Amino acid sequence: MKLRVTLLARTLALLWAGFWTVFFVAESWAWRTPVHAALPWVGAGLLFVILALIPWRWETAGGILLVVAGLAVRTAYAIWPPPGLPLAGRVLTTVVFSGPPVAAGILFLLPQQNLWGDSGSGSRPKL
Repeated sequence: MKLRVTLLARTLALLWAGFWTVFFVAESWAWRTPVHAALPWVGAGLLFVILALIPWRWETAGGILLVVAGLAVRTAYAIWPPPGLPLAGRVLTTVVFSGPPVAAGILFLLPQQNLWGDSGSGSRPKL
């Protein structure tokens, strides 16, 4: 059970980081953004990749960092949304931007035991 949860958390974190890194680079390239203006966004994408890789070595610390990063991204995006973006677009982007790191972080922080509260003996759940 723990292995599956860990694999799911790693996959979710890497897909989130990879998607936004590719998005930031591709958007900068498509809009022919000058390098000095694109570097902060590409740097943010690389920071996301680093945040997604930390839990591979330190699950608890990485999980906490992912949750904090997700909440920080959500807060920052709520304060400084792109001008002219409709409310539905803001909500969807906020969820896609901040939801996966929070979910992955929570998965990394789950206890080592399985859902039944034991180490896999198949006994009844503890109430």
